[in-house]
Order: sequence, then structure tokens, then C-alpha cells
Amino acid sequence: MRTIRDSYISFSFSALALVLAGCQSPGNGVADAPAPRPVTAPQGAVVTTKPGEMPSWQIPNIGEAAESYYGPDSEHLIAQVQSPLAVKSARGMAGFLTKTFTDAGTDVVLVNDKGWDACSYFFPDGKKLVWTSIKDNLQMPLGNWSDWRNYPQGAELYVSDRQGKNVQRLTDNKYYEAEVTVSPDGKWIVFGRMIDGNMDLWVMNADGSGEKQITFTKDEQEGAPYFLPDSETILYRAWKASEYDQKPTPMTIYTIKRDGSGNQRRTFTNDMNWAPFPAPDGEHFVFVRAETPRNWEVYLGYLDGKTPPKRLTFDEGFDGFPALSPDGRKMVWTSSRSAAGAGFMQGLRLHVMDVSSLNLGPKKASRRKS
Repeated sequence: MRTIRDSYISFSFSALALVLAGCQSPGNGVADAPAPRPVTAPQGAVVTTKPGEMPSWQIPNIGEAAESYYGPDSEHLIAQVQSPLAVKSARGMAGFLTKTFTDAGTDVVLVNDKGWDACSYFFPDGKKLVWTSIKDNLQMPLGNWSDWRNYPQGAELYVSDRQGKNVQRLTDNKYYEAEVTVSPDGKWIVFGRMIDGNMDLWVMNADGSGEKQITFTKDEQEGAPYFLPDSETILYRAWKASEYDQKPTPMTIYTIKRDGSGNQRRTFTNDMNWAPFPAPDGEHFVFVRAETPRNWEVYLGYLDGKTPPKRLTFDEGFDGFPALSPDGRKMVWTSSRSAAGAGFMQGLRLHVMDVSSLNLGPKKASRRKS
């Protein structure tokens, strides 16, 4: 086990980013593009970079948190953060509620103050949010967000503004609905819905109308759907209920069209390929692989299906839920690295990595190679 010492300082990551550059594969159509400017850590941030990684810091002023996603300004984030206002689990642990904040730990806003929340996402205008909560079904069994055989069946989808006002409920059926995201053009919502113990992907209009199921598998459990920049293609992961008891559970990453056509496999190993998130360049994605049952790491994947993935994190613990900023310069993810002595998937905090050297930002026609 390597020994790492975190530094409690603020500094520019420029020099280290240049040293660690090189993950970008040649011949991907952007080799001649100017390099994006490196990221500067916020004042007072806890630097948590490990050997072999690009520079990173822990987001200050935010407690234990799960998955998080950037808004369109590549500065504000939305996440589920542990809160004393949430209902407690059967073991007495405080639940999680939706908050927005910057990656410097400022401008913190509590969006919902009741129940227990799950997956949430920004609309591309930065003013509107979509989120999952059991807040209106507290009379139902709480269930377990981490066990697909006992998901909270009262989890419903909501939209609101960033201050948690003007709340509108999109679903009302007592199913488990979560893992919700929005297309880059703001026209579509994709989410997972579990009916009779089977999880599939659904798409609907941004106003909640026109629901359409797009996967129809009995054994595979589809989830974690995200639109690629074209607002037409959806990246997601799936695992088989029949293989769930294998540790870690084998998972595969796919893409599918919004109308349910063109399903295409994107990973080709029989190990855990989990928590995918597309890059804004439309050519890459970040995801999680298990090096061992208790050491999960973040990788950069390639949609070409040929280039081997590149490992981005090197910490002997939990690194998961990676997501890239719309400008492609930053990656937020959840890690146990800041919780010394905590168990696996305990004491999780949000961290930000400077990935500007990977050139994952949006592509322009003039930058593409023929």
C-alpha cells in the first residue's frame, strides 16, 4: 500500500498537467487543436492527487456525497449530499438530499428538504433541474437504493428551478424511477424504470409527456443512461440479474439510439464496466472498473471499440461515479481517499480532476480531420 500525503494548499495545476499529458490517442481528429487552458484549484482546497494521476482536489464545504454532475457553466454541480433533514435508513444512517454548489464549495443550495433523493441532473439552460425522490411516498417501505432487489418503489421524478422552487412531479405510478439525465439540446429526458423487478430504459419529452420504453430485456438490468452530444445516442451500462451474485458483478457498456434502435456494445470484457459518462467530444467516455473487489478505479474509454482504455485514478479504495464538465476540462468523481481508515464505499467525498490535457472538449467542424 502506497503512502500518500495530501497538501492543504491552493495552486495552479499547469506544470503537473503538462507532465501527465499524453492519454489522448493520436489520430483522433484533434491532435492539431490548441490545448485547453489548465485548471486552477480553488483557494483552500484539499489537494488529493495520487502518484500517476492528473492533478485533483477535494471539494470543500460539502459533506458525504454520492454521484455529482456539472451544469452548463462547467462550474456548478448537482449531487445528493448526506443531510440530517433526510429520512434515516433502517440502520439509522441519515439519508441524502439534492444540493447544487460550485466545485469550489460555494453557492450551496438545498433543492429538496424532505425524504431521500437519488440521481439528479441539470437542464442545459442551467436554471432547471430534474431529480429523484421518495418525498411523496414516505408511507411506503424505504427499501435500499444500493440493492436492486429492494429498490424504493416510491421513487418518482421531479423538475424544479435551482432554488428548489416551482416543483413539478413528472411521474406518479409507485414504480422505482431514477438514474435520470437530460439531453444536451434540452428536449429529452432518459431514465431507468423498474417494473416487477426488471429495470429498463425509458425516454420522454422534457415536460414529462410522451413516455417511451426503449429496452425490453428480461435478464439484463439497464441503467446509468446519458446522451452523447448529438442528443440522439444514449450511453448506458447493463448487467444480468443471473450474474448479480458474482463479485464484482460483470457489466457491459452500450450505446442505443433514442428510438431504441442501433444497440451497440462498447466494452468487450467480462468484468465490471460500470458508471459510464460520455465526453463532450463525442469520442470518449469515462467509466469504472474493479481492479479487485475492493479497489475500483476510473478509466477513459474510447467509443471506437478498438483503443484500449486509459486508467485515470490510482487509489487503493473506491473511485467511482465519474462525470466530465461540458467544456471537457474537469472530471468530478466520488472517492474514499479522503476518509482514512473508512471501509469500502464509506466516507465518500467529491473530488475534481484537471483533465484539460486530454482534449475531451466539444468538437468543432473545423477541428475534425477527414
